[in-house]
Amino acid sequence: MQLGIDIGGTFTDLVLYRPDGRILQFAKTLTTYPDPTIGIFNGIEELKQQFDLDITKLDKIVHGTTLVTNAIIERKGCKTAFVTTKGFEDVLEIGRELRYDIYDLFLTMPKPLVPRNLRFGIEERINSKGEILTPLSKEHLQKLSRTLAKEQVESVSICLLNSYANTSHEKKLGQYLQKEFPNLYVTLSSEIMPEIREYERSSATAMNAYVQPLTDQYLHKLRKNLIKDGFTGKLLIMNSSGRLTTIDGARKSPIQLLESGPAGGSMSGVYFGAQTGNKNLLCFDMGGTTAKASLIHKGKPEITNQFEAGRVKRFKKGSGLPVRIPVIDMIEIGAGGGSIARIDTLGLLTVGPDSAASNPGPACYNLGGTLPTVTDADLILGYLNEDYFLGGTMKLNKEAARHAIKTKIADPLGISVEEAAFGIHKIVNENMANAARVHILEKGLDPRQFGMIAFGGAGPVHAFEVARLLNAPRLIIPVGAGVTSALGFLLAPMAQELIHSHVHNLESLDWNHVNAFLSEMEEKATRFLVDSGELKKDIHIKRIGDMRYEGQGHEITIELPNGRLDESSVETIQKRFIKEYEFRYTKSLQHIPMQMVTWKVQAIGIQPELEVRKETSTTTTNHKSKRRVNFESIGFIDCPVYKRAHLTHEFHQPGPMIIEEKESTTIIGVNCDVHIDNNLNIIIEFQ
Repeated sequence: MQLGIDIGGTFTDLVLYRPDGRILQFAKTLTTYPDPTIGIFNGIEELKQQFDLDITKLDKIVHGTTLVTNAIIERKGCKTAFVTTKGFEDVLEIGRELRYDIYDLFLTMPKPLVPRNLRFGIEERINSKGEILTPLSKEHLQKLSRTLAKEQVESVSICLLNSYANTSHEKKLGQYLQKEFPNLYVTLSSEIMPEIREYERSSATAMNAYVQPLTDQYLHKLRKNLIKDGFTGKLLIMNSSGRLTTIDGARKSPIQLLESGPAGGSMSGVYFGAQTGNKNLLCFDMGGTTAKASLIHKGKPEITNQFEAGRVKRFKKGSGLPVRIPVIDMIEIGAGGGSIARIDTLGLLTVGPDSAASNPGPACYNLGGTLPTVTDADLILGYLNEDYFLGGTMKLNKEAARHAIKTKIADPLGISVEEAAFGIHKIVNENMANAARVHILEKGLDPRQFGMIAFGGAGPVHAFEVARLLNAPRLIIPVGAGVTSALGFLLAPMAQELIHSHVHNLESLDWNHVNAFLSEMEEKATRFLVDSGELKKDIHIKRIGDMRYEGQGHEITIELPNGRLDESSVETIQKRFIKEYEFRYTKSLQHIPMQMVTWKVQAIGIQPELEVRKETSTTTTNHKSKRRVNFESIGFIDCPVYKRAHLTHEFHQPGPMIIEEKESTTIIGVNCDVHIDNNLNIIIEFQ
């Protein structure tokens, strides 16, 4: 048996897979603050009570969390010091000296995680070739040690100039500090991000050190409590690239967990895309706090290493702290079920990006929230069943929702509560569709060529209108749509990625040197997976290179050949670079040397395959009920409501309709055909 656990901003989702019956079982509980482990064990208790879960028989638990992201956004990490080469103490503050909004006279830049009084320069110098120009002396180490002791820091980030080319000084410094302070957390840039570009490497190293104590203590507590509960299996952690790492790997490099939850949704998108025969899909994940969109193109998720955390302006590129880690490329939209609606200074209705989250929550939750939210609007419009939210375990208060929308939106605008609610719903849908459209177009792709798969607690409620606005040919609502990200954790393989920057023109590379460090990286990555329980014969090695034309400041990524590389490999690498370059920029450059910048090795374990039991029943479909629902094109109607658990693969009806399940509700409008496939996925074909 396997259990996936996803902690979101509002809800904690759990998916249990029982291979004996090939069935999935779900639980959904409110996320608990400040200790999210309480929500996890509330969900486990729910699985025990409803499905007789015996935690001692669990073979594997896979966990994803927003802990790291929240700590950075809210600046709730530990007291961290930053040690660098003397003269570069202000690299975290100076950054790239770029303004993310050139017209904003009151521009606010992201505040460094490490304050100026805790940033220290040490006398040493290594050049870009890895040659030591100024040795690291013991006197300097002792002076730094005394300063750190005086400041009582919990964690230290070490990022010395050009340490990607020669790691000796960083390792010597790290070993010295760990010997002097056994309880001190030490992060080396040569272990976290051994790449060129000092600012990005410094930012990533400082960020890892900033959240490491918090993450380490959280994961230690979680594992301890699980063991206390009787769990004896593997505890694995989802990282931002859609792959799994061990708990020890996550405790050492928590920066890899920045987008672990949303990555699970994309991995589910790959699985359900293959299951339904759709290689090109837009994954639409809408929860209680935010919505996210990512692409599955040709059956694979889009991976990038350009990512920002803790943005000053959440949706403004360049306003955050850069982290060059592999992450599934997605766009975040400030629209979730808890997104707050208000009237702005111009008298216009706006929604988000701030959220009521789970505490105090939307007004209809009856947990103390008084501000109108998207969930309140959906309830007023009839999309949600006040008596069947979370399967009836949480009753919604429609009158509280009406009061919040009436006093904050409807009365000030001089419109009815229903008009105000529909305005909130429509604005959210338009915002999400516009953001998703731009995300696809920026990749040079056509939104009309992508079907859409929707999940998350609020995703199926809004997906129909978003898909219609994007002119998507079809919409898929998978089994367990409300907890799909947690399911994706169980579909991800174990993996380890290692990075090495070696900048050199392609045609004059020393291939003996290249093969030596590639072999060392492959051996190290393979050993990590074998130590984690993977069989060596099941491990797949993938090489990736970041390349550019000489003189350029940015790289593109290509897949490199496996095996021993030599002069005969140059032509293959050039062709792959030109093909990718022309796809992105329509034409390649002539007579300019190509340059290798960064080399990456991925060791990937066996891909898990979950076989879910197919429905073979011939039971006729029964209406659950009818209720008044507002659709844009036809207004309020008595809409048929079906219970998803009663639908079989024989179901085939035109819209409109509502399909309810415990974890989510699917709203389906007019001009479409709806059927259930053999795997119990809802397939909506637009006319």
